[in-house]
Amino acid sequence: MTQRGRNAGRPRAGRRTPDRPREDPSARRLRLRAVIEPVVTAAGYDLEDLSVSRAGRRYVVRVVVDGDGGVSLDAVADVSRLLSKALDQAEETGGDLVAGEYQLEVSSPGVDRPLTRPRHWRRNVGRLVKVTVRGPGERPEPGGVDEWPPAAGDRQLTARVVAADDERVVLETDAGPVGWAYPDLGPGRVQVEFSRLDEIAEDDPTGAGDDDYDDVGNGDDEDVEGEER
Repeated sequence: MTQRGRNAGRPRAGRRTPDRPREDPSARRLRLRAVIEPVVTAAGYDLEDLSVSRAGRRYVVRVVVDGDGGVSLDAVADVSRLLSKALDQAEETGGDLVAGEYQLEVSSPGVDRPLTRPRHWRRNVGRLVKVTVRGPGERPEPGGVDEWPPAAGDRQLTARVVAADDERVVLETDAGPVGWAYPDLGPGRVQVEFSRLDEIAEDDPTGAGDDDYDDVGNGDDEDVEGEER
């Protein structure tokens, strides 16, 4: 994780005067999203999350981006610079986006990010996940149906993602691959597999491959680029 900062010369936010209307958080996020999302999309990534929180006198604007190939540390830095420039331009023409001083932080998703959208599942094919499923699901391959009795209620599975598209996810269960449509899936959670980490270490005893593995923002580690504004 890296973090850098600069003082943009913006005056510090003073105490709110009684006659100053309180800023609407929803309106503030909408203003920021209108500037941030087009920049992230143009850079080839998806805006996964945008939040604004208070840290003392300063606000922290957190932007989480992801892509099909993951997000490298260099990519996080590039997106951070693009967003900083876009925010400066927007404030020069339209006034402050956030009332007072704030810090911009750009990162890739962490391993605890829930899998809720088709692209989240697609980007985690091959990983072990824990998820609540509804119903028996559908077997993509013929045979063995009698060994997979229907289940009416919800149940939790820990299984590997073997395929995902815009309609459903296929999980490798004890009875073989079974697919569920997204409405029948709860949020998935990627499970950390220590045995796989050991395999990586054995394949690369020098540890030279560790940086490449960590730099890809697949959810194992967050890359963060911060800038004070």
